[in-house]
Amino acid sequence: MKTLSLLFVLAWTAAVGAGQDYAVTGMVVAVDRSAKAFTASIDEIPGFMRAMTMRFEVRDAAELDGVAPGAMVAFTLAVSPTASHVERLRVVRFENTQPDPFAASRLALLGEIVSGQTATTLTPGSAIPDFTLTDQQGRRVSLADFRGKVVAVNFIYTSCALPDFCLRLANHFNVLQKRFASQLGRELILLTITFDPVHDTPEVLAGYARQWNANPRSWHFLTGPEAEITRVCRLFGVQAFPNEGLMDHSLHSVLIDRQGTLVANVEGNRFTAIQFADLVERALR
Repeated sequence: MKTLSLLFVLAWTAAVGAGQDYAVTGMVVAVDRSAKAFTASIDEIPGFMRAMTMRFEVRDAAELDGVAPGAMVAFTLAVSPTASHVERLRVVRFENTQPDPFAASRLALLGEIVSGQTATTLTPGSAIPDFTLTDQQGRRVSLADFRGKVVAVNFIYTSCALPDFCLRLANHFNVLQKRFASQLGRELILLTITFDPVHDTPEVLAGYARQWNANPRSWHFLTGPEAEITRVCRLFGVQAFPNEGLMDHSLHSVLIDRQGTLVANVEGNRFTAIQFADLVERALR
């Protein structure tokens, strides 16, 4: 989606001669604190505006504290005949709807207590340490191989039984490979990393990749030794633990810029494929 101005909104509002407040939700794709503004890929506002990417202004730069690319936000858009601004901007934290949404978090905490080590999750702006894993064709693949390209990363396991979890994240990447077909491989790389390396061998991942018609030169499905998978997962706050043949796990979709710096780490599954694609588009500029 192209970023649009609010001018057409203001013109429409002026025509009806009345101000209005609208509840808005979406994903932040850029923040400009100096201009007291942010750009977001928003959901449809019924009866007023279709889903699109737009720039919004706040009255105080402090309202942007804690707001970063990839954040899911909710706010009120106050539109008058001559101006508009955002009020009550807040970041919407992901809340898991699994039967026991905190199982993975509790197990992670227990693991830290037992091991005496605390996991450190990278924050936006951090340089990503290199890692090397094995893709669906048995090739060794390192993050450093893609320096100079935008890299999108998600985490799944192929036995996930819930269609709105791992399958949804994989489908989001399927949307990316279609939307950015001309840039895939050349400017954009997709990495899908399993957190179940015991079962997700390169052969299993190859079969899973075929479900999405994934080009193995630009969309790599990665596995590796458990210790290395655990290290990579910890970098991004991914938690996954076996539970009666399945896995209790968190959900993360990550975007890395051309310099190997973390742009966004989006938790959960409450965003659309289009919103994540808008975030990618911004990084590709």
